[in-house]
Amino acid sequence: MDPKVVIARRVAALIEPGWLVNLGIGLPSMVANYVPAEKQVYFQAENGVIGLGSRPPEGMEDASLTDAGGGFVTAVPGAASIDSAMSFGLIRGGHLDMTVLGGLQVDERGYLANWMVPGKMVPGMGGAMDLVAGARRVVVAMVHAAKGEAKIVPECTLPLTAARRVSLIVTEMAVIEPTEAGLVLRERGPGVGVAEIEAATSARLIVEGDVPEMAF
Repeated sequence: MDPKVVIARRVAALIEPGWLVNLGIGLPSMVANYVPAEKQVYFQAENGVIGLGSRPPEGMEDASLTDAGGGFVTAVPGAASIDSAMSFGLIRGGHLDMTVLGGLQVDERGYLANWMVPGKMVPGMGGAMDLVAGARRVVVAMVHAAKGEAKIVPECTLPLTAARRVSLIVTEMAVIEPTEAGLVLRERGPGVGVAEIEAATSARLIVEGDVPEMAF
């Protein structure tokens, strides 16, 4: 299975019926494809939409209906268009049940770096800082390593997004929960062993007993 699909499906299974959820750009936006409509989940994007659906069929794209990254989306029945002030009021006011964000690095404290690489041109932090600070649950959805480099590290070397511990890290190899004691390995990816996860992770992992395989 495609690693990104594994991640998106596992994150989708975390979402409870009726939640208001923000999806970040890129991989996190795939989560909407795996949440059953009967859950009546409302996805929010900081560019001013509540009620995002999955990507439309080819040829049915609408240039006026996009997520925060400019990707084409659909709207579910009951969706609403809101202004930026209302959108960030929801985020900063603690009204989001969950945000799902991509990550460049997460460290042993559970701190996230996801908004810039020094020396590379970036337009700005966007809503990432507000989302990490304001959402009730912050889930990082990212591949476990990139270009042979671990992304779960002892300490972030990239600029932090916020000084708040994220709630959960979901990769194609593992589900990891940041705690006061450190990073606890909660689940293994399909067909992946604990030793393989530890070898791909430069941060220290806490392994407690038998670690179950991911359930979608």
